Amino acid sequence: MPSTPATPPRLTGEALRVGYESQRVLDGVDLAVAEGKLTVLLGPNGSGKSTLLKTLARTLAPSAGRVCLDGKDIHRSNTREVAQRLGILPQGPSAPEGLTVRQLVSMGRFPHQRLWRQDAEQDARAIRAAMAYTDVADFADRSVDALSGGQRQRCWIAMVLAQETDLVLLDEPTTYLDLKVQVDLLELLARLAHEHGRTLLLVLHDLNLAAAYADQLVMMRDGRILHRGTPDEVFTAANLKAVFDLDANVIHDPHSGRQVCVPTSVPRAATLPQVVAAQMSA
Repeated sequence: MPSTPATPPRLTGEALRVGYESQRVLDGVDLAVAEGKLTVLLGPNGSGKSTLLKTLARTLAPSAGRVCLDGKDIHRSNTREVAQRLGILPQGPSAPEGLTVRQLVSMGRFPHQRLWRQDAEQDARAIRAAMAYTDVADFADRSVDALSGGQRQRCWIAMVLAQETDLVLLDEPTTYLDLKVQVDLLELLARLAHEHGRTLLLVLHDLNLAAAYADQLVMMRDGRILHRGTPDEVFTAANLKAVFDLDANVIHDPHSGRQVCVPTSVPRAATLPQVVAAQMSA
């Protein structure tokens, strides 16, 4: 039986060069975001992963190369039309003081609204569905700034989901959250890709969480993509050393089958009494 051909990527970056003032951050980067998958950008600080995501999100304009959304240069496309197809959650978003959860989530409907054409029923349905999916409906009328960090992040994700786009870009969505909350959020995002066919691109810092939840890993260093592929292909001791200068073993968890990075132990420095004892016995 013939296999179903892969869906061509809708979001691509081609030969991207991006910098701030005189400093170049991205140097000729090509990336096609895999459709219906959860892709994670990994790399040490300053590697260019957040800059790449911002460029793909149309927040930064490249000095060379282009970003294409559905075959068109995203930086030459209408802002509202892009927002109807591409959802973005930046790092550390903040809401106006006193804004309720329902009001925040409803902001995701702005790209679909016109002064002369609004569909209140469709907007309400999308808002309810987004809040239910992210499990924030129970505090819809509470102020966003009165919630915990994990609850607030779920509200922001609900806002992006209310936008009803198939493409979602998230910059470090789990930063500063407890491990259990990080896992819960990544479970939610993985379900979006695997059960609902959404295409997600995330920047993450935690290597083991990235390997556990990503369908595709993209490893960056010094403004270039060094490795890309499935975790089985990319998440290796050699690549961790090359990208992060990290000495580690990569093992498979016997229960989940997921790959786990275990840093190799470094011998402790000898204490002063040990040094003196060694000299006296020499």
